[in-house]
Amino acid sequence: MDLETKNEPRNPKKTVKSYLTRIVDDFRRFKYFSILDRYIMRKYLSTFFMCIIMIISISVVFDYAEKVDDFSENNAPMRAIIFDYYFNFIPYFANLFTPLFAFISVIFFTSKMAYNTEIIAMLSTGMSFKRLLVPYFMSATLIGLMSFLLGGFVIPASNKPRLDFEDKYYRKFRSELVTNIQLELEPGVVAYFERYEENINRGYNFSLEKFEGKKLVSRLTAEYIDMDSLYHWHLVNYVKRDFKGMREIMTMGDGLDSVIKMDPQDFFITGEDAPQMTNTKLYQYLRRQKERGIPGAQKFENEYNNRFAMPFAALILTLIGVSLASRKVRGGTGLHLGFGIALSAIYILFCTVSSMFAINGTMPSLLAIWLPNIIFTTIGIILYARAPK
Repeated sequence: MDLETKNEPRNPKKTVKSYLTRIVDDFRRFKYFSILDRYIMRKYLSTFFMCIIMIISISVVFDYAEKVDDFSENNAPMRAIIFDYYFNFIPYFANLFTPLFAFISVIFFTSKMAYNTEIIAMLSTGMSFKRLLVPYFMSATLIGLMSFLLGGFVIPASNKPRLDFEDKYYRKFRSELVTNIQLELEPGVVAYFERYEENINRGYNFSLEKFEGKKLVSRLTAEYIDMDSLYHWHLVNYVKRDFKGMREIMTMGDGLDSVIKMDPQDFFITGEDAPQMTNTKLYQYLRRQKERGIPGAQKFENEYNNRFAMPFAALILTLIGVSLASRKVRGGTGLHLGFGIALSAIYILFCTVSSMFAINGTMPSLLAIWLPNIIFTTIGIILYARAPK
């Protein structure tokens, strides 16, 4: 009888039902965090914020010591130093290095847990190492999401007063004069300035060329051009040439009012402006830059790609940190911290080098920004395979 029961064909409906039941049971089991989950998450997040406070405090002291002479020479008021610069410098700097702060936090408290044989006790109860990673990844996901929202939508607004302060009291990076500007206003319409001065809104040796395919159909030149209001320009000593087959029609005069869809603010773009834009504005501005052929778009593209790569870096470095620090070794916390700091330095070096590849055009921006994550994901998988199970 038992033999016949074993040889009975399996009921597909019953199999699917049991499979769904197991999924529901697993969902219920993870619906509420266990005491151990809450313990690890509390340790992770509290250590993370303590690391931020400690490292930011040290960074502010060193930053002020480095720049105090420049602040004094430029007569920067103390109120502006505190509220315009450092109140906006702290969240920007903290968010910039969030993945590394998360990595150091994981190394620090996981190493202490391993040294106190807490990790061994957890695994000896039958808990798998994969299950142990759940609260770590939940915490890293919260940190990554917080970093994405802050970096993409909150901090850009605070970057404007910080960068304005730096431009005024520390180092001037904005210019009121640009030369050799060429941009595509719309498909087939190309504008050119030999020089443009922002303080008087005037451009010199201006030309506007219109193409149909690869054929030039008209060319408008002027000795100089002034902006009356947005998109409204006044051309002085202009010459207009229209090409119709073998014929050329030339018109010239002392002055001409015209509507030209170009904004002088686009002439003065620098890489310093990228941190002031939200993700949405950065994407729209980057697309418009590329369409118009404005130089310097690479830094904007790097900033945009970096805002998506950074939250994932928190997850990757968390995997590396847990896999590395969960093993009890003779050197204890000190050895783990030393190895963790070395890996952090290597990660920063990779990010810097890959960013330079993107800026120089040696490598596509998307690949260059994500390359450190790809490499360290491989390292994380190797360390996970060697972690105590």
